Amino acid sequence: MRRYVWLLMAVATLIPAVASASNQRPGRSQDHPIALTGGTVHPVGGPILENATLLFEQGKITAIGTSVALPPRTERIDVTGKHVYPGMIAAHTNLGLIEIGSVRATLDLNEIGDITSSVRTLPAVNPDSELFPVTRANGVLMALTVPTGGLIAGISGLLTLDGWTWEDMTLKSQVGLHVGWPSAAVSRAPGAPSVEEQQKRIEGQIHTIRDAFRAARAYMVAKNAESTGVPYHDTDVNWEAMIPVLKKEMPVFVHADAIQDIEMALDWITDEGVRAVLVGGYDAWRLTDRLKTLGIPVILNGTHRLPSRDWEDYDTPFSCAAKLHQAGIAFCITTGSDNYNERNLPYQAATAAAYGLPRDEALKAVTLYPAQILGVSDRVGSLGVGKDATLIVTNGDPLEIVTHVERAFILGRVVDLSSKHTQLYDKYRAKYETRNR
Repeated sequence: MRRYVWLLMAVATLIPAVASASNQRPGRSQDHPIALTGGTVHPVGGPILENATLLFEQGKITAIGTSVALPPRTERIDVTGKHVYPGMIAAHTNLGLIEIGSVRATLDLNEIGDITSSVRTLPAVNPDSELFPVTRANGVLMALTVPTGGLIAGISGLLTLDGWTWEDMTLKSQVGLHVGWPSAAVSRAPGAPSVEEQQKRIEGQIHTIRDAFRAARAYMVAKNAESTGVPYHDTDVNWEAMIPVLKKEMPVFVHADAIQDIEMALDWITDEGVRAVLVGGYDAWRLTDRLKTLGIPVILNGTHRLPSRDWEDYDTPFSCAAKLHQAGIAFCITTGSDNYNERNLPYQAATAAAYGLPRDEALKAVTLYPAQILGVSDRVGSLGVGKDATLIVTNGDPLEIVTHVERAFILGRVVDLSSKHTQLYDKYRAKYETRNR
C-alpha cells in the first residue's frame, strides 16, 4: 500500500510540470489571438518580409505585414532577430505505425494480402509515439503516413504531429492509394530461383495489379447501374475504396525507383488513365520527358543514400533533385521513410542544395511543393492570410544544422518542443554537473 501512495505522489508532482510545458493542451483549438512581432517572415510563396508581424486567430493566419493592427486580447511574442517559416512536411513516412522495429506489437505497417486497397493508415496511428515529438522538434510538423506491403497497400493520410487522438491529428484523411510496383530486377545469386521463375513471378504481380483495377472498374459500373433498375450488387470494400481513384478524385502513388520499373509503371498509368504520383524516383531524372508529358510529380525518397550501381557517379543521389528542377518536373524531397530520422528532413533538402538545387527551391521542396503534391497547399506549405497557422520560429535557416527551432505552432496551438532527446540531454547534463561540483 505504501508503494502505491508513493506512486500517486510522484504522478502528482509530474502533472504540473507537464501542464506548464505549453499554454495550450494538444488537440485544443487556439483560444486567443497571437502575434509574432519583429521577426523575418519567410512566406515561401512570396517575398521575405523584414521586421514584420504575423497575426493568427482560431488557427488561421489573419494578417502579415510591417504595420498590423492587433485585436484585443492579443498575445504578443517578440521574435526580433528570429525567422518565421511554414512547418515542414514529410511526404513519405510510416510515422505512427511503427515504434520499435524489433517489437512486433509496435508495428502496424501492413495487412495480409496483395490487394488491401480498403486499408486506411490513420485509424492505426499511435498518437503517443515518441517519434512525433522528436520529429516536430526540428520543424517537421506534418507527415504523410503510408501503408506498406502487398501490391496495392491501401490509402495514406496526412497528419499534423500533435494531438490526443488520430482524429485530432488528421489534416487530410485520404490522400492517395499506394501501389508498390514490382521490381523487374532478377537475382542470379547462388540458391535463387531461376531467372525464368523470377520473371514469371514479376509478370504475375503486374497482372494482379491490372486485374484489380479491371475488377474495380467493372464494380464501379455495376454500382452506378443500380440507379437505373439493375439489381443490387454486393459491396466489396476493396473495390469501393478504389472508385475515387478511377474517378480521378484521388491520385494513385506508384512506388518505383529503377528506370525499367518506372517505364512499366508509366505505361500502366497511361493505360489506366489515372492521376498519379511517382514515389521513390531514383531514376526519375532519366525519364523527365515522359514525366513532364504525363504531368506526374515525383516524391523523391531522400538524398542521403549511396548510388544504386557501381558505375554511377558518387553524387547521383545528391543531384537528382537539381536535375528534376532543371527539367521542370514537380517534385518534393523526403527521407525515404526513415522514420527514426524524419527530423533530418531539412538536411536532405540541404544536400540537394549543395549539389545544384537553388536554395529557395530546396526550402520549397520540404514545404510548399509537398503541400501541392498532397493537395493541401490551400492550407499549409506557405504562409499567407487564410492559411493554417502551422509554422515555426527559428534562430536561422532551418536547412542549416546549427539552426534551432525555438517555437512551433500547429493550427495556432503552441507545440511543446520537448522530446525523448531533450529529456535525455537534460538528464545527463545534470548528472555530470553534479559530479563536477
